[in-house]
Formats: sequence, C-alpha cells, structure tokens
Amino acid sequence: MPELPEIVAHAERLNESFAGKTLKRFIPLHISALKNLDPSPESAHGLALSSTGYRGKYLLLSFGDGDCTFIVHLMQGGRLRPDAAQKPRPRNGLARWTFDDDTALLLTEAGTEKRAGVWLSSDGQSDQFEGLGPDADKITCDELAERLGMVNERIHGFLRHQSNLAGIGRLLANEVLYEARLSPFAMSAKLDDDDIDRLHEAIGSMMTRALDAERELSDIGPSKDRPSDVHHRVGEQCRRCEDTIRSVEYRRYTIAYCPTCQTGGKVLADNTTSRFLK
Repeated sequence: MPELPEIVAHAERLNESFAGKTLKRFIPLHISALKNLDPSPESAHGLALSSTGYRGKYLLLSFGDGDCTFIVHLMQGGRLRPDAAQKPRPRNGLARWTFDDDTALLLTEAGTEKRAGVWLSSDGQSDQFEGLGPDADKITCDELAERLGMVNERIHGFLRHQSNLAGIGRLLANEVLYEARLSPFAMSAKLDDDDIDRLHEAIGSMMTRALDAERELSDIGPSKDRPSDVHHRVGEQCRRCEDTIRSVEYRRYTIAYCPTCQTGGKVLADNTTSRFLK
C-alpha cells in the first residue's frame, strides 16, 4: 500500500497536471467505488479543481472553494492516473473524472477485492478521518511523546496504527526503527527522552528520503524500488555494522531489522508470543 511519501508526491503530480481544470462529470464505473452520496457528485460538476492534497494515506481532490472534495483511498492495488483512452469499460476501472478539456482521471484497482474507493465531503472532512492520528510528516516531538505515552504496545505496531499517526506502513516502520536504532519490540510507553528524540528525527529523515525518491518518478513506484536499508533486504549485510539483516514473519507483514544496531545483538523470535530467541 502506498505510504505517506508516495501519496504526497502523487498529489503534487496530480496538482501540477490537473489543478484549475473544470470538472465535466464524475462517473462511478463499479458499484463499490462510491462510498457515500452526500454531497452529490453532481455538486462538483462545473467547478474547477482547486487543489489536490492528502490526509494520511488519502488523496483529496477539492473542487471550487471546498464545495465538494473527493476523498480517495487507493488501498493496496489502487491507482489514480490520467486516462488518455477513456474506454467505456476500462480494465479494473472504478471511477472516472472527466474535465472540460476532455482530459480525465481514472481510478483503478487490480485484483478482485475492490477495496479502493471514493468518499464525498462538502468541507474536506470525513468520517474516514475520525480516529486518525496526525500526519506523520507534521507531528512534533512533543506530540509524538504524548501519543507514545498514551498506549503501551510494541513500537513497530505503534508506528503502523493510523490512530497513532497517519501515513506510515510496513516499509517505513522498518526503516524508521532501523534509523533510530530501536528494537521493533520496544514498548512505546517505556521509551526515554533520547529514544523519542531519535525516533522523531528518524521519522522526519525517512519521510524526506522517501519523498525525494518518489518525486523523481512519474507515477507511484513499487515498494521494491523504494529506498530501504532493511526492508526487502533480509539476509543481506547491514550497511552500518556488517551484521545480517533478519526478520520476524507475520501473516500480513514482515519486520526487518539489524540485531547489532537495534536489539543489542539479540535475535528476535520469529513468532508473535516470544520476545527473544535464546
């Protein structure tokens, strides 16, 4: 799933190509595409796209003076791209925005689940944002410290839970903790001030690194091509200490880490119940 840097860069690309264009029509192409009907999509017809922004992992297409905002979540396989062909039944098509100059944007989603979708808002807010933490690229160190103290969970899970802070997924969680030299199994409420400072700095630096790389692309790139030191590098040599990058495998994700840099040389048990492999 695209993480916050990929969403930010893609919002910038869409803004550069489509901002100022007037919406002719919004067309749902799949029954699951449109998640609500208030306000009506027709309320945006005839209005110019004022901005393309983001909130966490959501893209925001705002028309007029905030009269109607289309809130788009790409989920795992969704993409929002220019649609030159404008076929009546595009492969994997979910929804299309057509503009007065006959250009268009097409929302697609590969696979059969069709979890990507569009929500409508008259004020840029949505029920989808309820319980969503601050965007990870905007959180201050004090805010992060406060949120870390509100729960006591493994820090890798803390970073991925969108209620704590929005926009970090599996890759960035691995990279942030490696950069901060923190064990992925460290408990959030037990981090000291120095740990929190390093964590906050690592969030910022890894966001910047990922965003800089994504801005070089013309579309959202695959996860395997994103900059990483431990993610997708299990079994390789650590760039800092020459230890071997190891992993903890779960059904839906993999924790990648360096034992020397992050866990004092201890190898984490590859299961969900035991903290360390003796």
